[in-house]
Amino acid sequence: MADDDVTIFEQHRGALKALAYRMLGDTASAEDVVQEAWIRWQGREVQVENPRSYLLTVATRLCLNVLGSARARREEPRTWLPEPIDVEDQSSGLGLEVMEQVSMAFLVALQRLSPAERAVLLMHDVFDMTHAEIAKVLDKTEAASRQVLKRAKQGVTEAREVVAASHDDHRRMLRAFAEASRTGNVAALTALLAEDAVLITDGGRSGVRVGRVRNLNRPFRGAKKIASVVARSWQAAPEETREYVLNGQPAIVAFRDGRPFAALFLAIANGKIVQIFIQADRDRLGRIVVS
Repeated sequence: MADDDVTIFEQHRGALKALAYRMLGDTASAEDVVQEAWIRWQGREVQVENPRSYLLTVATRLCLNVLGSARARREEPRTWLPEPIDVEDQSSGLGLEVMEQVSMAFLVALQRLSPAERAVLLMHDVFDMTHAEIAKVLDKTEAASRQVLKRAKQGVTEAREVVAASHDDHRRMLRAFAEASRTGNVAALTALLAEDAVLITDGGRSGVRVGRVRNLNRPFRGAKKIASVVARSWQAAPEETREYVLNGQPAIVAFRDGRPFAALFLAIANGKIVQIFIQADRDRLGRIVVS
């Protein structure tokens, strides 16, 4: 094994993991993809002129294989949220390219796309691959690749709009939401929410129960209904909460027995909360740093 092979691969490791994290939604699966990409890089039998394109192609195909597996298909009916990440945590190994388009709203929108749409959008818009390169990955024509990209962009339009809220505005809304929830102020919560707001929770396969409120297996819609559910559940939630910056945006993490119990994310548009995401799958909270 040539030293150059190691050096080249390490130069692109962060981008590979960033791509796989977006495609699959958790860092453990992303790390598996990167490890398999390394094995294939070592065993290649062709001359590679553009290592970055070659490695991203390999990683994308591996992700598509994962998403197309029988196991992945069996998981489709369950509503789930991606694993929260701290983009400033250098130990994550995700690299600087992960700093853009990793909001929870954007990642959830990605999950709604087909695997091919997800791949094309990321390869083209995030990793600057050409349609000629993308067409080879998907075994399609360049024209077909452009059509897939067009559909994918339509699917994430709303998610890109809600990311536009400033960091300060986001934090202000998050704190107002937390305070209204803590005090059980349904009227204040309703005023913060857009009329057609959506609440999405993920309590893992076994689910999570907080007081009388069980894990919601499907998106919950409507400002008044959401305000009532959140107010009731917050009263029975763990008392210790801390502010974090996760997935590039302010978030609140609740703790129980010294461990992260749930992570709360908001998506904001036009001064209103349009989406609420509560990740309570403990298997997906293990990488939150407990300071």
